[in-house]
Amino acid sequence: MAYLVGLTGGIGSGKTTVANLFAKLGAGLVDTDEIAQTLTGPHREAVAEIGRRFGAEYVTADGALDRNRMRQRVFSNVQARGELETILHPLIRQESRRLIAANPAPYVMVVVPLLLESGNYREFVHRILVVDCDPEVQVARVMQRNGLTREEVLAIMVAQLPRAERLRNADDIVHNDTDLEALQPQILPLHKKYLKFARQE
Repeated sequence: MAYLVGLTGGIGSGKTTVANLFAKLGAGLVDTDEIAQTLTGPHREAVAEIGRRFGAEYVTADGALDRNRMRQRVFSNVQARGELETILHPLIRQESRRLIAANPAPYVMVVVPLLLESGNYREFVHRILVVDCDPEVQVARVMQRNGLTREEVLAIMVAQLPRAERLRNADDIVHNDTDLEALQPQILPLHKKYLKFARQE
């Protein structure tokens, strides 16, 4: 098994940007959000079960998950969110393991937005990297990126782990309040450290 770094952070913190910088240096990359998108695409593994449990109105005409409708349902309903997770998480973990096993890189960065909320991943990775930024920066980024209102973004953030708790659980932290220029000097020392840890495994 490869040396695994679990990358996490709140919505809008810049997880994808950070992960891509590591990938450019030679790290392997497995993104669980991308896996989830694939699993809930037209006629993919998770969609039939979602339709059975939640109803046909949560499946689009082309056989994919209706993401907007599901997002509205799960953010106002903890039980519904838990039910969706029981469908998706085992499939995501299975596909993550397959991709990790097939990756030849010296270490693999596994991007898991809810890594700290999902206890299983904490045992799965060797090290946790948290991407952190000011909450107001998160709000602004997500409003611009997703076209959501401030209230909608804050509701998503409230459903995630508090910032202080994420930071307490971090082995490493990347600060991403500004731009790429400020990010890059933080990435290279961590990359070198992960290479060293991977060689020791």
